[in-house]
Amino acid sequence: MAAMGNASKKPWKDYSHEVKTFNHPALRWTYIALGWLFVISGMIGVVLPGWPTTIFMILATYFFARSSPRFYNYIMNHAIFGPGIRDWRSGRGMSMRAKIMAIGTILVTIPISIWVIPVTAVKVLLGFIMLTLVSYLGSLPTKRSEEAPAPLANLERATQQRPS
Repeated sequence: MAAMGNASKKPWKDYSHEVKTFNHPALRWTYIALGWLFVISGMIGVVLPGWPTTIFMILATYFFARSSPRFYNYIMNHAIFGPGIRDWRSGRGMSMRAKIMAIGTILVTIPISIWVIPVTAVKVLLGFIMLTLVSYLGSLPTKRSEEAPAPLANLERATQQRPS
């Protein structure tokens, strides 16, 4: 029965060759703890609007890559978080949807913070951070979706199916 449930899942890939763990036990356990802290932070971002998810998962991946092949493989093969992290690591960039969501969240939340916070220096700093983040995200490559057909192909298909 378990085999049937796994048949529909994508194959698990071993990324252990990318892991370079520390030999010092205290440092290794600290990195594992930080990795899980960032995983939990990223999962909060799934349900809490305005809280980032991707950056926390990337940080978790960084710490697991230096502490635990098991946890690194878990993140890299995760059905939800894995594809984005693998795309980020391979340089393929972000999906257009992820870019729009990230930039939109930044453009909504940071101006609210600027409006609410009374300290001018903090307002200036937040404005600088907002401009930097939006510029950086805008400059990242946009990953093309392999699943979605091109818009012209959709138009062609629709005109072919319409009775004349």
